[in-house]
Amino acid sequence: MSENEATGVCDTMNPPQRTARLALPENLHPNSGDSDGDEEEENEAQRKRTELDLVHSRLSSLERLRLPRFAAHIQRLCLRQNFISALDPDIFSVLTKLVELDLYDNKIKTIGDALNNLTALTVLDLSFNLLKSVPETLHCLTSLRTIYFVQNRISKVSGLQGVGATLRSLELGGNKLRQIENLDALVNLEELWLGKNKIARLENLSGLKSLRILALQSNRIRKIENLEALGDLEELYLSHNGVERLENLEHNTKLTTLDVGSNLIPELENLTHLTHLTELWINHNKIKNLQALEPQLGSLTLQTIYLEGNPCQQAEGVNYRRKIMLALPTLTQIDATFTKQK
Repeated sequence: MSENEATGVCDTMNPPQRTARLALPENLHPNSGDSDGDEEEENEAQRKRTELDLVHSRLSSLERLRLPRFAAHIQRLCLRQNFISALDPDIFSVLTKLVELDLYDNKIKTIGDALNNLTALTVLDLSFNLLKSVPETLHCLTSLRTIYFVQNRISKVSGLQGVGATLRSLELGGNKLRQIENLDALVNLEELWLGKNKIARLENLSGLKSLRILALQSNRIRKIENLEALGDLEELYLSHNGVERLENLEHNTKLTTLDVGSNLIPELENLTHLTHLTELWINHNKIKNLQALEPQLGSLTLQTIYLEGNPCQQAEGVNYRRKIMLALPTLTQIDATFTKQK
């Protein structure tokens, strides 16, 4: 949630050679009558589909779709924006070739043991459902690399120990989390998205040594701290918090993007060592003047800076953009406007 609000699995798929959107047959449509029993023989090509897209199909049950008929080939199943409230183990247990399963925007409260056989699954999207906790059976998904839990009702991070070796991206934005915890097993995690929760402190991150992206927008954080173990961190998103100072980034020298917009920061400081920084978003803070621009950022190859909404913008008036450009000639964008390159 960069705020990466759970990028749609089906939207980013690379379609294989045999890919098709499933058009519900007349006798399988959720609003149609029952079949008269004289069903035509299924087409061989239909049964060899590797991707089924059932977005916004008003489905509340999957039984009449007879999904097991695709079990030998189906790798991607998209069931976004339906009314599914329960997952039937009899249906999903045979879909063992599934690599991506998208259940975004349904009414699921629990997955039970329905997905336990999906050992090939790498991407699971359960965003915008009614989950109150992380499913306890995730450890059965031994190939899982990316999981989305955006906008559920999860209040505690738990149940992730079993996917620690494989998980690369975890999205828990828009939940009810108050603390960062129980992540030590995720030793290979590269992306952690925790925006729009109620987290008050940066903590318990020292085990995430492979982390490249950390996003905690719209929380309750007041201090940048406890990031010294994240030496590979490249992108840090802390906008819309209560951060009072730029500090404690000495060990995060690989940062390319730093987002601290809409905080309480009064000055630019402690940035000269971030030699890889290309994007700095520090708009809507309390920076009164532009005097620190060149000393703090002049030696960097910064390309984008957002400073709008600070007192310095009003104080400089029409000279605002010109002074920034003179101090930082490598910039290609100031706020939302590209600079004129010579």
